[in-house]
Amino acid sequence: MLGPGPGVGLIAAAQYAGIVVGVDPSDTMLLAARHNCGELIEAGKVQLIRGDAADTHQPDQSANVVLSVNNIQLWEDRQAAYAEIRRVMKPGARLVISVHQKWQPAGIAAELEDAGFTDVSSSTWEPPSRRATTAAIYQANK
Repeated sequence: MLGPGPGVGLIAAAQYAGIVVGVDPSDTMLLAARHNCGELIEAGKVQLIRGDAADTHQPDQSANVVLSVNNIQLWEDRQAAYAEIRRVMKPGARLVISVHQKWQPAGIAAELEDAGFTDVSSSTWEPPSRRATTAAIYQANK
């Protein structure tokens, strides 16, 4: 998971995955995630890594799914991030990017196709909270 913040998504993903790796550039967020995911870390279900979308420190072809929620707009170099994500994805793996539409960079679908992802699709989702805004969801395969 790219940019897991305080770990809410890590906890949810750990219910479905063997091991979930959270990569975040923020020491503050890694500390919060470590606090919130302590039991899962001790159980070996969650690992936390200081890095970013363009430098995950993960082995080649090690990920079945790469998930990013509300942080693509913070990536300094999206092309470098896409190359890194493709590097760590196993053949047939899935990339899922979610971002609130108000923060959504233009051209994500085209960028994903240009970066070599296949079966690129986009949709929207209305979060159940009245305070949350519509999210754009992008999915792609390696």
